Amino acid sequence: MTEERGAGAGSHRLLVVEDDPTINQALADRLAAEGFDVVRAFDGPGAVTAYQEHTPDLVLLDIMLPGFDGLEVCRRIQAERPVPVLMLTARTDETDLLVGLGVGADDYVTKPFRMREVVARVRALLRRVDRAAELAAARPPAVKVGDLVLDRATRRVQVGADEVHLAPLEFDLLAVLAEAAGTVRSRESLMSEVWGWADARGTRTLDSHVRSLRAKIGSARIRTVHGVGYALEA
Repeated sequence: MTEERGAGAGSHRLLVVEDDPTINQALADRLAAEGFDVVRAFDGPGAVTAYQEHTPDLVLLDIMLPGFDGLEVCRRIQAERPVPVLMLTARTDETDLLVGLGVGADDYVTKPFRMREVVARVRALLRRVDRAAELAAARPPAVKVGDLVLDRATRRVQVGADEVHLAPLEFDLLAVLAEAAGTVRSRESLMSEVWGWADARGTRTLDSHVRSLRAKIGSARIRTVHGVGYALEA
């Protein structure tokens, strides 16, 4: 486990977890150059230890790791304290990606990736966290859509008598849809408001989160309008 301090001391702290030393170092160097404080780990147990010791603001997490894999790392750290997680994966199978989202990952990039894209995703996720806190303070604490109740203050969702556990971005996506229940929200507006991305083209992130959300709250609750976007139905 190593630590590198970026030019912007006091800025966000990132944890990079990648077992390939070359990729790990390249990510750390680029992120430090962008002004982030960077902590590095190379395996599952080391990642959990680094998370506990350094309380990072965001985790970049490879799926294939020695010790135990990135999915287990994600489960353990999210159980301690919710944190944005950007998965780094060579897997492109939709099922694998949904599993990652299901254990608390917020977004993912597939290898080989461009450093510029990773930096952009990191900044977008950090903006999303700040925006979510601002919106939670400015909007009504609870929204009810049929038998679904979403509480922003506690970040809990209840469907009927059952509480549903959602990953941070799943909650934010559902909150945006719930605010305009019955109204179709475009892909572009959802990507902009939830992820901070102005362009929804070329990414399956939104679709993957919708699939994961449907599996948890019921597939019939989210309506797809092909070529436009999604709507939450009562």
